[in-house]
Amino acid sequence: MAVLVLEGAKPLDVGIPAQVFTKRASMPYEVRVCGAAPGLVTGGDGLSYAVAHGLEALEWADIVFVPGYRHPDREAPPRTVVDALIGAHTRGARLAAISTGAFALAATGLLDGRRATTHWHYTQALAEQYPHVRVDENVLFVDEGTVLTSAGAASGIDLCLHILRGDLGVAAANHAARRLVAAPYRSGGQAQYVPRSVPEPLGERFAATREWALRRLGEPLTLEALAEHAAVSPRTFSRRFVEDTGYTPMQWVMRARVDLARELLERSQLAVEQIAADVGLGTGANLRLHFQRILGTTPTEYRRTFARGE
Repeated sequence: MAVLVLEGAKPLDVGIPAQVFTKRASMPYEVRVCGAAPGLVTGGDGLSYAVAHGLEALEWADIVFVPGYRHPDREAPPRTVVDALIGAHTRGARLAAISTGAFALAATGLLDGRRATTHWHYTQALAEQYPHVRVDENVLFVDEGTVLTSAGAASGIDLCLHILRGDLGVAAANHAARRLVAAPYRSGGQAQYVPRSVPEPLGERFAATREWALRRLGEPLTLEALAEHAAVSPRTFSRRFVEDTGYTPMQWVMRARVDLARELLERSQLAVEQIAADVGLGTGANLRLHFQRILGTTPTEYRRTFARGE
């Protein structure tokens, strides 16, 4: 296994595959950390890496990991790196990206027509820069056979455990998970880790109405009521609201209610039924339905992951 360290590489992204697949009796892997050339590679977050191997390691490896790196949307990797990745894939190696390492894989063209993911902060940039890639922003990782991608840094653990399950079986993956003090399987996708699912407004036309609605999420909120507050017709409000936020008014209200439910799950001991009533979703069943649809997990699993003091 080769871990390809690019300029600006994130330390956690580099460390995850290096540690998960570290050579030991229960792990029949050999890991070589490499760069575009042997020597010092300037990383992100104040760290640098002294790598002993260059791109020749990609000719040797059965699996090539590309950790995430800073500012992936500003400049493509060097052509030598892109060609080496393509060569490794052509030879039969699997390519696996953690977080923004997906940009390096996308630069090879190997993700064209395939599903892929990356850190939620960069999913839109990846989709815009590489329009032939089918970017899925709601998952922890994507396995397309010989090319695999994962979301933000910690989801690299999920990807590594997934690879282990395929290579060595469930018992080996569970053993590695216990060693890492990690969940063998995590519920849901990365949508639950985005700070707010309601997007930052692109315009200020209806800022006051949005704030008004956020203070009344527990009350009935209709398109007509929102439009009346904004002093425009429902048709005009709906059209301009989509332009501002990317969502219809009712989609935005639903996501705002789910966001409020997230906060109550994190900060209180209220029952799910009570939270559903407080945020305007009526019943626990309704809250669970929309939680699963929007975040890919359940209120109970979300609380288990994010509740304070846990």
